[in-house]
Amino acid sequence: MRRYVAGRLLQATIVVLLVTTLTFVLVHLAPGDPITALLDKPGVTEEVRQQWRASLGLDRPVGEQYLRWVSNTMRGDLGYSIKYRRPVADVIADALPRTLLLVGLALTLSFALGIIVAVLQAERPGGARDRWLGRVFLVLYSVPDFWLALVVLLVFASRLRILPSGGIVEPVTHDFLPLAERILDRLQHLVLPVGTLTLLATAAISRHQRSALLEVMPSDWMRTAIAKGLSRRRAVRRHALRNALLPSITLAGLYLPALVTGALLIEKVFSWPGMGLLAADAIPSSDYLLITAVVLVTSIAVAIGALMADLATALADPRIRVD
Repeated sequence: MRRYVAGRLLQATIVVLLVTTLTFVLVHLAPGDPITALLDKPGVTEEVRQQWRASLGLDRPVGEQYLRWVSNTMRGDLGYSIKYRRPVADVIADALPRTLLLVGLALTLSFALGIIVAVLQAERPGGARDRWLGRVFLVLYSVPDFWLALVVLLVFASRLRILPSGGIVEPVTHDFLPLAERILDRLQHLVLPVGTLTLLATAAISRHQRSALLEVMPSDWMRTAIAKGLSRRRAVRRHALRNALLPSITLAGLYLPALVTGALLIEKVFSWPGMGLLAADAIPSSDYLLITAVVLVTSIAVAIGALMADLATALADPRIRVD
């Protein structure tokens, strides 16, 4: 097991290095640079822009800039964000907990709801309930995330006006509210982005879990349980579900980083100040170091999620042996 974990960590390190290297090169090859975006004003001369580039090291070759970034990153220095005029590490530290809160709630709710939907479908496969639930979640699985987010925003925030349209809190009154009302205000701002992410993830999870349940249903031990008088519903919930949870365990490790990256458009639509909104705002500004840092954090989350999924699968199923 130790050799397996060490090998996976080595693979993850190589993947993270390749992804961040490719990102660093691509953002530097793209048209424009942070200085052009920052000092795009009629009164600023090209000489002044060149002085800024020289002071920040942006006039050096890309290879030299990359080696310096790697060296600084290994010391914990992610650089300076030109857009936010703050250290990149501080900007990430502010945004990451908000995204983890959003994604953590969506992940928990989507797996709970997805497993419940899958069990309801597997109890009577091919029945009316199975068909209708399958159609509903197939539609949700097919729609683009930004489109669903816009529809939710239009219905609940614009037309019905029962929930706030965006942000993390009410910016004007939140600090002056009593504690209970501040908590309620935060929860109200969570409903739409968390609900949208939950629906999108539930559609995929329920389909995977239903397939896993249907695969174990013809097993001998299931037929034996039903033959002894156990109802099909109880057999599915007590026996089949326990033996069909491996796909959900694997998905749990992979969906955490997937939702972190997939939350980009959701955060943009609902103005949720997390990693997604951070990346969306950094790209037009050509904030090289901030973009690379966001990709670095995301790729590390993907690697850790994949490793956790493999370890959880091995621990959950004693039939799996890691050589």
